[in-house]
Amino acid sequence: MKTTFLVTELCLFLLTSCFSSNSQANKDLQVSKLFMELPYNCPTPDGMAIAPDGSLILACPNFANPAMPACLMKITSEKQISKWIDVPVLPETGIACPMGIAFNEKGDLYICDNQGWSGSERGYRKGRLLKLIFDKQGILQETITVAYNMEHPNGIRIHNGKVYVTQSSLSAIPSEKLVSGVYCFKEDDCNIEITNTLEDKNLLTTVITRNPQVQYGLDGIVFDKKGNLYVGNFGDGSIHKITLDKNGKVLSNTIWAQDSTQLVTTDGICMDEKDNMYVADFSANAIARITPDRKIVRIAQSPDCDGSNGGLDQPGEPIVWNGKLIISCFDIATGPDKINTKHDKPYTLAQLDLENN
Repeated sequence: MKTTFLVTELCLFLLTSCFSSNSQANKDLQVSKLFMELPYNCPTPDGMAIAPDGSLILACPNFANPAMPACLMKITSEKQISKWIDVPVLPETGIACPMGIAFNEKGDLYICDNQGWSGSERGYRKGRLLKLIFDKQGILQETITVAYNMEHPNGIRIHNGKVYVTQSSLSAIPSEKLVSGVYCFKEDDCNIEITNTLEDKNLLTTVITRNPQVQYGLDGIVFDKKGNLYVGNFGDGSIHKITLDKNGKVLSNTIWAQDSTQLVTTDGICMDEKDNMYVADFSANAIARITPDRKIVRIAQSPDCDGSNGGLDQPGEPIVWNGKLIISCFDIATGPDKINTKHDKPYTLAQLDLENN
């Protein structure tokens, strides 16, 4: 036990030293600030989306406390936070696991219900893509299952009437390394059974994660103003650019940006008005910025922390909201590749200034 402890401490020291030296190469790192401490019912904040009324919606799958119902929180521009709804559970498991979320133009909310994230046997290949329909007062009227039996639905974007979802693992597809993919659905699709194989008609494209130390695939997803699709290959720390034709068919899928000195892992990603991309570097407790010319620069990083002073306590998802970059702090995963060592209070959102150029 003592030997294991010493080895673990040594790995953490070397990992932290490596990340710190890379950060020191960036002369003007921002210091993230505390945007908000979250209430007791948000121990695991993750995906975010801007509602039609301009409020910020936060998905809380609450993996850190399975006894706490998964919910959606609403944050006003005055930084008032309240529970919006508990996410409808899957009857077979009794839980919901909302991660990526996105609104369409009608105000319907799509949710990646990642039942398999915790690794539980009962949630294996039980993930869902849900569509929640609300009335004008924001009261839930109907829940539609767009797709079910998904292995690992994670990130989501809506573009030109279609819903694009990353699946971070497709273990049924034969390969020596982990395979993940992007699925595409119509907004009005419902009850599509997913096999998590190449036979799925909604499977748009696949990617292999080659890093043997971090076998976790596609996660963050975003479109630029030209309609190009970008996805983050988490384990390889790379961003893929997927070019589509006018019918939504894939023309190309290539690595667009990768620099392990500035970006180690790619969790949630978003774009600002100038098509600058911001990436949550989950394992490195950092945020990277990628300009349209594909240059990656780490703009902020935190050591292992509890987030109380605004530190990046395992950043999971960034979003541009009211002129600031708001970041959810997932704060639960640990391991030799991660700076985070434990889940702890407070539960937080951090913020950064948008870079000017």
